[in-house]
Amino acid sequence: MRTVNPEEHARKRAHILSAAAEEFAAHGVDGTSTARICRAAGIGSGTLFHYFATKRDIFHALFGDDVPRNAEACARALAADRPDDGLDLLLDHLLADLADPLVPGLAAAAVFQANRDEEFARMIHTDNTQIRAALATLTERLATAGRRLAFPPERVAGWIQSLIDGAYLTADEPGFDPAAHAAELRRIVAWLTGRERTGAAPHRTGGPAPSHP
Repeated sequence: MRTVNPEEHARKRAHILSAAAEEFAAHGVDGTSTARICRAAGIGSGTLFHYFATKRDIFHALFGDDVPRNAEACARALAADRPDDGLDLLLDHLLADLADPLVPGLAAAAVFQANRDEEFARMIHTDNTQIRAALATLTERLATAGRRLAFPPERVAGWIQSLIDGAYLTADEPGFDPAAHAAELRRIVAWLTGRERTGAAPHRTGGPAPSHP
């Protein structure tokens, strides 16, 4: 009986998803075929279908793999001793891929797919809900600690999430600078959460994009 090496299986699966991400980002879901993904990954169709039964399964996996990672990031943020630190951790994670050139195309493809695929829409909704809940809890903790928020905690959380989503959807615009955009977004978050009014310095990270929630 043939045994499966979990590490090798995970490596090959990740390789297929990486190749598929490039195709989906460039051509969308409808413009991408399993044959195109096979060529990009350098594999045969038999190998592809050993890992994923359909093209739809591949696209779901690209985003589904993020759900547990985002849940872990939310848990780390909520476990932080200070809500400011937790919010910084979560922002780091959520903005980590802003410099990835594939993200705008994948984000656009995800919006299109969610409008016609109920299972995919539910998955994205679950992911967004857990992130929104973590942001709301952190902003509520800031308010409880005496921070003067620009709006009620739930509204502040909603604005933060909308700003992050908007950043990814517009990341392919001419002149878009991921580091500058992330820094500006953090300044807006600082205003929303009353950080500027308390004199606390906005969190900053080096490199072309904030390091990973």
